[in-house]
Amino acid sequence: MLFERSRLEALEAQNLAPYAVKSGQSRGREYPEPESRYRTPFQKDRDRVNHTTAFRRLQYKTQVFVNFEGDYYRTRLTHTLEVAQVARSIARALGLNPELTETIAFAHDLGHPPFGHSGEAVLDGLMRGHGGFDHNKQSMRIVTYLEQRYPGFRGLNLCWETREGIVKHETRYDLPDAEGYEPHLRPSLEAQIVNLADEIAYNAHDLDDGLRSGLLVAGQLWEVELLRDLLGELGMHPDRFDEMSRRIFIRELLGLIITDTITATHALLEQHRIDSLEAVRQHPAPLAVYSETLTRQLDELRDFLYANLYHHYYVVRQVGKSRFVLEKLFEAYTQDPRILPPQVQKAAETEGIHRAACDYIAGMTDRFALDEYARLFEPEFHR
Repeated sequence: MLFERSRLEALEAQNLAPYAVKSGQSRGREYPEPESRYRTPFQKDRDRVNHTTAFRRLQYKTQVFVNFEGDYYRTRLTHTLEVAQVARSIARALGLNPELTETIAFAHDLGHPPFGHSGEAVLDGLMRGHGGFDHNKQSMRIVTYLEQRYPGFRGLNLCWETREGIVKHETRYDLPDAEGYEPHLRPSLEAQIVNLADEIAYNAHDLDDGLRSGLLVAGQLWEVELLRDLLGELGMHPDRFDEMSRRIFIRELLGLIITDTITATHALLEQHRIDSLEAVRQHPAPLAVYSETLTRQLDELRDFLYANLYHHYYVVRQVGKSRFVLEKLFEAYTQDPRILPPQVQKAAETEGIHRAACDYIAGMTDRFALDEYARLFEPEFHR
């Protein structure tokens, strides 16, 4: 039996929840083109995102620890894969479209520059007066303009629902500017799930990397209610918290948060009798939520991570280095565009030198940015 696109779309219509996005009802692409025979439009979008240069570069971009710190820490790519896994699990449990959810998750961090959020803050400051910099907007810029893989149009020509999910990606730290994508309406529940999955993944996995690195120690976990309660349930003690204990603990923590998200979101959908995609969009507040208790506990966990990991003196030192590198590169490029590659010089003719330099730097990996700094400012560096 063959499962052609028409059959896949029929199965979606039959099996997905009434409030899910059905690929057969997509608003389509900006540039008309034939759809695949054996893939739904959202599967096609997912594959296009996965084949971008920007997606591959995430392998060498910082999550918390810079790439050269070690092979076992999360990178922006492994974080993205983990967000997709978490989001897909929640989406399936709620009857949502797993392909659309996964696609938005894969694309949500494409616009991140080197050196994580510190790199983003540096570029935003450098671009003050020139349009600023925001990684969500840069993700959209990548999929709609910067990636050039097709002869008939710039960008990836993704479906409207995928683009909306990218532009409306939101956490408490990333507030979207969704101009052109019905900013007065909520995004799909698939997109809302990705917003939470992003938080879930970095809370659990940044904690894991912090423990693995030794910047956090097991004894500190007892300071946080959520972690303390889970440790008690698992019968774990700080004096006997080895590597296997850490793996079990992070796995159970992740499962606990995912289960709570599924339960709380389903309860809210039932409470408000959400029975259509339009009802999701018109709802005045997000429908993908944690329980009230977990929301409070996660706030405490985030405060703990900021105080003890993100603001740890070792991490702050690395942030200072990355700030210096990016500032020097931007200054050099904008003062003398002739040192830029020809394609970037050409882009500067239409985009302006500041935006062209910003796009170039934002696309760099940590490794490339450090090598580029050495090429420009260290006379003995020839690579």
